[in-house]
Amino acid sequence: MLKPSRPVLAAALLAALVILPLQSRAGLFDDDEARKAILDVRNNKADKASVLELSGQIDALRQEIARLRGQVEVLTNDVSSLQQRQKDFYVDHDNRLRKLEPQKVVVDGKEAVIEPAEQQAYDAALEKFKAGEYKPASAAFSGFLQRYPKSAYAAAAQYWLGSAFYAQRDYRHAISAQSQVVKHHAESPQAPEAMLNIASCYLELKDRMTAKKTLERLVARYPQSEAAKTAKERLAALK
Repeated sequence: MLKPSRPVLAAALLAALVILPLQSRAGLFDDDEARKAILDVRNNKADKASVLELSGQIDALRQEIARLRGQVEVLTNDVSSLQQRQKDFYVDHDNRLRKLEPQKVVVDGKEAVIEPAEQQAYDAALEKFKAGEYKPASAAFSGFLQRYPKSAYAAAAQYWLGSAFYAQRDYRHAISAQSQVVKHHAESPQAPEAMLNIASCYLELKDRMTAKKTLERLVARYPQSEAAKTAKERLAALK
């Protein structure tokens, strides 16, 4: 085997000295890039984890806000309901107090003070009459007059009492009741109507003479009333 010459060995040695440092630096460069890449991956993973965590927190906050809004709506509705109940309570309380207090009413063109129970008793009796329940109505009006003889409704109650008797064909009691209107409430609008009813009762009893006299007194005493106009027509028919 041939041995390399000295010049060849020297050249090979020089090449080795040049190549080795280059390879070493290349190795170092590759390690740095790898470390950087690993760090980038780690950083990216950390960033993504942070983003995911922050996103989760935001979602949790949104859910909490939605829950709180729901509670606020419920509380708002509760407050509104409570306020309405309080308002209804005060209105009802005020109405109850008013029902217990005397009320000012206008009866036959005059202002009068009526007790709540008094008003209820009169209205109940009148409703019976309007419903055609004449016997219960006569009892109710009679009871009203006994309990409230000085009532502003006394004249009207006395008139409706006579009318209830008339509707039951109880003409004598009707005459008695209507005569009280004429005697004690002569200035009442019911007085001429009561006289007209008295005349009708006498006609039903076949007492034409007394009926005629009653109609004549009616025309003389209340000439401008509607009852007087009717009385004149009946007088003409009785001739």
